[in-house]
Amino acid sequence: MKQDFDSGAYWEHRYRRGRDSGDGSYGRLAQFKADFLNHFVLSNGITSVIELGCGDGAQLELATYPQYIGVDISPTALEICRSSFRDDYTKSFISYELLHEMPSQDLALSLDVIFHLVEDSIFERYLRDLFGSSGKYVIIYSSDREEDTPAPHVRHHKFTPWIAKNMKGWKLSGTTKNPFREDAQHPESTSFADFFVYEKLKRAPDG
Repeated sequence: MKQDFDSGAYWEHRYRRGRDSGDGSYGRLAQFKADFLNHFVLSNGITSVIELGCGDGAQLELATYPQYIGVDISPTALEICRSSFRDDYTKSFISYELLHEMPSQDLALSLDVIFHLVEDSIFERYLRDLFGSSGKYVIIYSSDREEDTPAPHVRHHKFTPWIAKNMKGWKLSGTTKNPFREDAQHPESTSFADFFVYEKLKRAPDG
């Protein structure tokens, strides 16, 4: 267990030093994610998307969403996104502190975020916020296993049982494996993450 690690401070420091969101936001990994998400948005009639942990917006460059809200804890990441998409009026970016002022969207996204949530309290708060941000679908792209790592900013979580226990109004409707499986020899172009699609359960009619 990593003690005294501050995820928010880590990412703000990282972006301020000019580093990016990570290898998963570039190359074939980014294209795979974009193809999956763009198809999902189109085929399910999604009109509004919110992403918790938008980072520097590199992955977003490949997205075709009708309306998009990016949320992040890093002020520097938000500045980068606002600059990159300043002429795109379909996209807006807000601080995590303002998340609860936003209405729910059709789809909430979590892409390559959960395994960076080192602290248990942050992990649980994030998942509650993620599902609270959507009225229809949640898509998570992450590993799904319990494992600590030598990297201070990476801790894998087995999140599916937590969601099944704590998010009773949702069902896991599908999973899609990432075709570029984790390879220690090629970490820049492979990943341990997969897609997990959750759908909000419809309430039975009264009577």
